[in-house]
Amino acid sequence: MRLRRALISLLAPVSALILAVLVSSVAVLLIHKSPLSAFSTMARFGIRTDSLIFMVNEAIPLFLSGLAVAVGFKMGLFNIGVEGQYTIAALFAAYVGAAAPVPGPIRIALILIVAMIVGSAWAGIAGVLKVTRGVHEVISTIMLNFIAFGLTSYLLANRFKQHNAPGDFLIKTKEIPSSGLIPSLNGLLRALGGRPPLGSNLYGFLPIALAVGVIYYVLVWRTRFGYDLRASGANPDAAQVSGVSPRAMVMRTMLISGAIAGLVGLPDLFGLYHRYTIDFVSGLGFLGIAVALVGRNQPVGIALAALLFGFLDRSAQILDLEGIPKEITIIMRGVIILSVVIAYEVVRRFLEAQEVRSAAERTKGLAEGVPA
Repeated sequence: MRLRRALISLLAPVSALILAVLVSSVAVLLIHKSPLSAFSTMARFGIRTDSLIFMVNEAIPLFLSGLAVAVGFKMGLFNIGVEGQYTIAALFAAYVGAAAPVPGPIRIALILIVAMIVGSAWAGIAGVLKVTRGVHEVISTIMLNFIAFGLTSYLLANRFKQHNAPGDFLIKTKEIPSSGLIPSLNGLLRALGGRPPLGSNLYGFLPIALAVGVIYYVLVWRTRFGYDLRASGANPDAAQVSGVSPRAMVMRTMLISGAIAGLVGLPDLFGLYHRYTIDFVSGLGFLGIAVALVGRNQPVGIALAALLFGFLDRSAQILDLEGIPKEITIIMRGVIILSVVIAYEVVRRFLEAQEVRSAAERTKGLAEGVPA
């Protein structure tokens, strides 16, 4: 039964990907181009070494963003505020990381801790509003996103900015010292026989992201808190009757979600920017919602979804040279999200019907005196 359930569940993402390819093929045909040529070009470009490094680098923050959203989803909470949480967390982490007079390893740990505290605190505001005033977290987190953007812009421009040299008009914080940066994993790639091209650096934040994924799995599926979390999401009334405090669970879940969200901007901070700038990477929080949905809130599924999104973004860059709009991948991404949500719902209802039918047959067998 478990094997059958797993196989049926596997059909959902596979069918979603096939449908996305078919719909995108129609779009390509409408502009009088060959879908086969487009997808083969994307595949060849996407499996180059530099493209694979780019894909993984882009997948790391998406993976963290998906985990931050998934924690809330497991309890039925919709943390739409990951965007604002990681934005303001990255600003404070960059500022403290550049200003703190501490040795390199301690500076790295300090940046991680500051980011998690700030992200957790910002998400905690939505938690407090929900448990004390009944404000829905979707409303509060969306509003907090705009407040975070405005507050970040103000602090960057008036409090945290570096005094630039004449002619340098970019608003930015001071640069984090090189001793406080996590080195790339290119050395490990070379030791394993890989040949990363010049200019392509695999983010050193990858092991930390994987560790967060393992912690997420253990926390949600191997602890009492995780059991209460999933029980509250499946049936809040039953969980409350069994002794679970809804208010406490909301606050803990939002704080954990915010702490993970605070880490989302750090892979790019350590590996690319080395400071917070006015053009710091954006949009990762909203993409994290899609990644969590496609990955079904499972760490492995979220990782695969993040890699898929990273591959689509990278491989799309070659399409312009073929005279094909790279926005075709946006169509693919949208179709994947919609079809996965629909497919999983169909699978869920099918499995529920199967379980009900099986239970009815067992009950009938017991009533007739026949062993089930």
